[in-house]
Amino acid sequence: METHMNYWKLSTIVLALVVLAGVENALPGRAAPPDAARRSVDIEKLAENVIPEDGVALPIRWGNLGKRMVEAGVIDTDAFNQLYAGRGGLSAQGSAMLGGDHGEPVVIGRENAGELLNLFWALGLGNANPILADAEEMMNPAYGGAGGFAATGGWTLANGDPMNHYNAHALVSITPEEQSLVERVSENIHRPCCGNSAHFPDCNHGMAMLGLLELLAANGASEEEMYETALAANSYWFPDTYLVIGQYLAEQGTAWEDADPKEILGVAYSSAEGYQRIMSMVEGPVQNGGGSCGA
Repeated sequence: METHMNYWKLSTIVLALVVLAGVENALPGRAAPPDAARRSVDIEKLAENVIPEDGVALPIRWGNLGKRMVEAGVIDTDAFNQLYAGRGGLSAQGSAMLGGDHGEPVVIGRENAGELLNLFWALGLGNANPILADAEEMMNPAYGGAGGFAATGGWTLANGDPMNHYNAHALVSITPEEQSLVERVSENIHRPCCGNSAHFPDCNHGMAMLGLLELLAANGASEEEMYETALAANSYWFPDTYLVIGQYLAEQGTAWEDADPKEILGVAYSSAEGYQRIMSMVEGPVQNGGGSCGA
């Protein structure tokens, strides 16, 4: 149900990245740097920049959204808690977000990224939004309706059929201007597990990203803040991917903190095809797994 990654086992990822060698070719518009520059990347510092150990505070107010999703049936509390029972239980933040009125900052980190993925997934699935009714994407008759996607059929933590909650509840209200912002930004945010953008949220990561974007818009986030937050979330959901991208950027002479989140989240880097191209330009890549799109 959540990404099957050991988010906290950063040392394994770092050791894997240490063996990465130089980039053979640069992306269009980027010149290949000298060999010395490619060898001077501080991997541990890079990891701290990409997925900070202390986490990243998201510019959102959660409030009682979890409680409302439980009341609506988008989330079955027993099923949700059972999922985490064998993993030491939900974090304190996760428990508060699921059943209470959470007024504290929402922090995403290495250990709770999966919890937030599932909460945002439920929000994206259940909240009524025109994106979910798009007849060319999620509701395209060629796909047999929206019920067969990993983002819908894979959501087994609902009360009853998840499609009974699809695009069905007024959980987050946004203005027409905010909706336009969500649509514009979601069309440019990709994920390395597939070739689709968050505007076509057919997997759990895409649906979770849609939920996060809706919440960001409702909280008055700017387009720049939305991209920054989306990159932070994607980085924790796909740590291997973005550490390799960060390694590539560093070897090209661009620090992670200086990279443009909008560019990094675009097709050239964050789509499945774009990331594979990045991987092909890194000698000796080592993979430790990635985000699962299914249960």
